[in-house]
Amino acid sequence: MNYGEPAQTAPRRIRSAIFAVLAVGCAAIIVALIHQSTASPSSSIASSIDIPRGDHGGQSGASSGVADGAVPDGVTVFDNGVPAVAKLDPALLGALRRAATDAKDGGVEFVVNSGWRSPKYQEELLREAVSKYGSEKAAARWVAIADKSLHVSGDAVDIGPSGAAAWLSKHGAKYGLCQIYGNEPWHYELRPEAIDDGCPPKYADPTKDPRMRR
Repeated sequence: MNYGEPAQTAPRRIRSAIFAVLAVGCAAIIVALIHQSTASPSSSIASSIDIPRGDHGGQSGASSGVADGAVPDGVTVFDNGVPAVAKLDPALLGALRRAATDAKDGGVEFVVNSGWRSPKYQEELLREAVSKYGSEKAAARWVAIADKSLHVSGDAVDIGPSGAAAWLSKHGAKYGLCQIYGNEPWHYELRPEAIDDGCPPKYADPTKDPRMRR
């Protein structure tokens, strides 16, 4: 009888178990890396920019609904049934649609993250921002009071995803569409003179904009 043979069985089983655990661990790491690399660019940007989500992503803890200007996911500048789009200034909306039509030829789609808002919705977003940043002064860098907001008047739109905002940054002037604030690359307003003269210099943030002063 060979007494050495059974003694080798246990080490082989242990090695097999170790290899199995390592294989499972490596597979989990690979899956996690693939998921991270394919994650939505807009969601990555949203989590890295420290601003109220309701002001640029159309989503927040506010109680106001679509009728007050909240925007469901995936709304484009052509969605007439959504008040946030339909109640934009007609000239602004027309320029957006012309730009969006041309951008689509290059595979770029404009998504409206926020457009027209009711005064009620604007005040809710402002309260959220004050709670988040600790003061009205700090919140004012991101959310205007209702009677000063260009969203309430229908004269401003927040465009996503990042590729669409980048397209507008490069091509928007020829449609009269300009980024107004340095800290909000998604916020666009109509400046018809930009078609001939280019967009004006950007304000660092809304607190530097004379229109926002009380």
